[in-house]
Amino acid sequence: MRVVLPHELTKEALRERLRSHAHEIADHIPGGMAEVETHWPNEDRMQMMIRAMGQNLSGDVEIEAQQVVFTIVLPPALGVIEPLVENAIRKHSQTLLAPPKA
Repeated sequence: MRVVLPHELTKEALRERLRSHAHEIADHIPGGMAEVETHWPNEDRMQMMIRAMGQNLSGDVEIEAQQVVFTIVLPPALGVIEPLVENAIRKHSQTLLAPPKA
């Protein structure tokens, strides 16, 4: 699944914000009890390994000039929660893309 969010920030600002909030991603996953590991294979892509609901999921966040693209690979058994995941991403993206706390 893909969720595209427009933005008006620089790529540098987005990188800083995602890095500063990456540890909060698990808090926003529906169902709770999720674990999320992130790493950056390049400066515009954050990869995620997500363990939730007895499943291992993968995803990434691509930083583009005018949008951020969240991609999550859901196994067929979890396809029914796609709307929940999309809504969670849209709802909590404001927090993930907020300025770092001083």
